[in-house]
Parts: sequence; structure tokens; C-alpha cells
Amino acid sequence: MRVSQQYKLKRKQAELDFVDVPLDTDLPVFVEPTAIRAMDTPWSSECVALLQNFFSNVLTAVQKGDKARAVSLLGSLNERNDFHLGYSSGKSRGHAFGKGSAGSVWESLLTSKAAKSGVLSDLEDTALLIEGVGADMISDAVCNIIRAPLIEYTQDMCRYYGIPMVANVSSGPCWDMQAQNWVARHIELPMPKGESLVLVPKSIVRLAGAYDAGTYYRHYLLPELQKQHLASGSGLVEVLKSKKRRVTKTALMKHYGKDKNAVAKLTEDNPDILAKYKKAKSADPSPPISNSTFAEIENVANVQLYDLYKKAVAVPPGRAHAHDYERAVEGLLSALLYPSLIHPVRQAPINQGRKIVDLRFSNSATAGFFSWLSKHYTAPYVFVEFKNYTEDVKNPELDQLSGRFSKSGGQVGILICRAVSDRKKIDAMCRDAAKDGRGYMIVLDDADLETLVKSTTAMHYDASRTILNERFDRLVL
Repeated sequence: MRVSQQYKLKRKQAELDFVDVPLDTDLPVFVEPTAIRAMDTPWSSECVALLQNFFSNVLTAVQKGDKARAVSLLGSLNERNDFHLGYSSGKSRGHAFGKGSAGSVWESLLTSKAAKSGVLSDLEDTALLIEGVGADMISDAVCNIIRAPLIEYTQDMCRYYGIPMVANVSSGPCWDMQAQNWVARHIELPMPKGESLVLVPKSIVRLAGAYDAGTYYRHYLLPELQKQHLASGSGLVEVLKSKKRRVTKTALMKHYGKDKNAVAKLTEDNPDILAKYKKAKSADPSPPISNSTFAEIENVANVQLYDLYKKAVAVPPGRAHAHDYERAVEGLLSALLYPSLIHPVRQAPINQGRKIVDLRFSNSATAGFFSWLSKHYTAPYVFVEFKNYTEDVKNPELDQLSGRFSKSGGQVGILICRAVSDRKKIDAMCRDAAKDGRGYMIVLDDADLETLVKSTTAMHYDASRTILNERFDRLVL
């Protein structure tokens, strides 16, 4: 039974911001550190800071020879079955550097010149250089290190989707940068089947780890070694009949070995190659898992965007049905604009709680319209207002949305209404607001939503282009 079924959310994975995990086992997807770094949102920045701070403490302990400190740090990375990610054939279980493996991992780090010299600098580097560490272990370790932000995210999602929480639940060890140690607290969490549950954003999971020791060895280290051996004229150089000289990768692997110990030794001698590999990974991060792929993994039917659209427009116009309309359109937007817009917060308080906005999305786009928007305008968040009106929206409604904007929170919003009879007038009002420095507002009605849905294939990554680009151009050109 998945989370959505346990709590009768009546939503499919595409309409949910979190991974809809099974509660009795694990889902074979992995939290990826490079995915978190690529997000560039306030939430992800907090996570990155925690990851860097924790692993810096581990490396410092290694470099000082403080075995007790390192074992203590690594020993708290034991998952409590509350993330439900990774490989498990039966009941969910963790694979991080926990109590059973902390000793062996410590011994690997203790003898690693890469750790002592600073070549090994990020948690994900261990997937390349430390024997026994792979995507599953990295994922579980990351989840535990960023447990505190994940708990806050879980609480946000529970409030958003109406999932009940239980008070005074132990958080488990949370990394605290101020204390430079693990700290446990009593907090609110959902407790399905009597066990704590921590939800994970679907935007930070991948089908496999980004760092692969085999790829790093064959496509980065070995080509450099080929150059070195050719330059030195070593005994591994072969001379072909054509007089061409070569060094085969097979010969190099036979000479150096091909396990992670060999990879680590070669990296210690060639630290610039690891830097080159990491730079390439950072420049080209793997995209988030599409909603259609999630459906395949979870063995459920993929959601159809047009079905979500029909559900939204079936809600009768009028203030009496405003809540139902908002929920239906939000489900459509969550599916349509993922992974560009994530982490929806309903009725979000801003300006110290003095103003309320219907909906706020975090802008995590790395491509497409919202990515372009974040590079040229202030748009860490995108605000959405819903007006289930039968009449045209007017200046007061636009003023209400523009009043949500701020220099730090963002100056871009979308107002969604049922119909616009005078598009030229609405566009003129929005353009005037932009020229006056009151922010950038795009007004979409039911017909525009249909155009947006029809202009893209189901679960297409760049659904945000087309009509949104066109409407924004009208504001600034």
C-alpha cells in the first residue's frame, strides 16, 4: 500500500510533490546529491550546507586520526525504515554507513590518501573511491544527513495534502551544524501502521547514482593514463604494423587492477582527473524522473493531463466552489509544470504573516521558461492565485496578486480564472503593472489551460513553454 492509498488522497504520483512510496517495502529510486545541488532553491541550499558540513567533519576526523569521532559520526547514519527508498526485497531497511558498517567504512577512509590529502571532498566521491559504497548507500546517507529539512518538508506536505500527523515522535538523529553533531528532537510526523514516515521530494530522486566508478575509470582515468604511458614510452606501449603506437585500456587495467582500490590510488596520483569528472557531472546533471517513468516503477497507470484538465473545468464557477477549483487546478499544475515548479505551499503566509497567497511554488527549473525566468528576473518562487469567477478579473484582483511580490521572494505570479472576455484589456492591465514595477503577472483562464495541456505530450518536461512564453513576452516587449 502506497502513501496515497493509506491516506486516501485520491491523487496519482503526477499530482503529488513527494515520492508516493510503498509502506511495506522500498521503491528502487535514490536520492542524488548532484540533483540537490542542481536545484538551487532555498530548501536545497540548506540541504547542501548540511551535506558539506557533515562530510567536512568526517574528513577532519580522518585527517586528525580521531577514530572515535569518525565512527560516532558515521554510526548515526542508520536509517529507521522511514524513507522507503532503495533496494529491499521485503521490509524496508537502510543501507547507509550505519552501526554494522561504520567500522569497515572507517577503515577504508582511514587508509585513504585521497581522504587525508583532500582529494576526496564530497560525500558522493566515496561512490568512486571507497569499496562497497554505491548509489543505495549514498542515498540513505544523504537522507539521514538532511533528515531535518526532510522532516520540515514532510510536515509541509502533510498540511498541504491533509495527511494526519502524530505529536511527540522522535525525529531520530538530525545533523545540527551549530552543534556540529547529531541531535534528536520530538516533532510531528505521520505514523502509518505505527511507524514514522519521512517523505522525500520526487525532484531529488533518480533511477541510479550520478557517480559511477566504472565510467569514471574507463572514460576519465584510463584515457589520461594512455597519454602518460605514450609520453613516457613505457613497456605497455604497443607498436602496430602501421608504426602507430598505442596503449590499450585492457593492458592498463591488467597492470593497475580495476577495483575501487586501484581507482582510488590512481586518483590520488591524478587528482585533477577527479575534478574534471565532477565538473562534467555538475555541468550536465541527470534530469528528474518523469511522471511517466514513476508510473512504470510503481506499476500504476500513468495520469493523463487532459483528464486532470477535464476534472478542473468540471467544477462549477462561483465562490462556493472556489476550494474545489483550486485543488483541481493545483493538481493539474503540479503534473504539468513538474519538475520546473515544485514544493507547493497552500495559503502561504508572507510579510510576517500579514498577507496570504493562495499557492506558492518553488522554482527549481534548470531548463525551459521558468529557468530563463529565474536568470533574468527575481523568481525563486512563483505565486499563484485562483479566482473561480464567472466575470472578468479586474485591477483589484491583479493588485492582490502583485501585493504578494517582494524583492527576495519573487516578482512573478500567475492568476487563474474561469474566463476572460476582453483579453486585450487584461493584457494591458498586466503590462501597466510590469511597467510600474509592480511585478509580472500572467492571467490564464480555462481555455488557456486547455491550450497548455494540448500543446505538450503527457508529462513532457517543457510544458511550461509556449503560451507562458507568449504571455510573458506581452508584458515586456
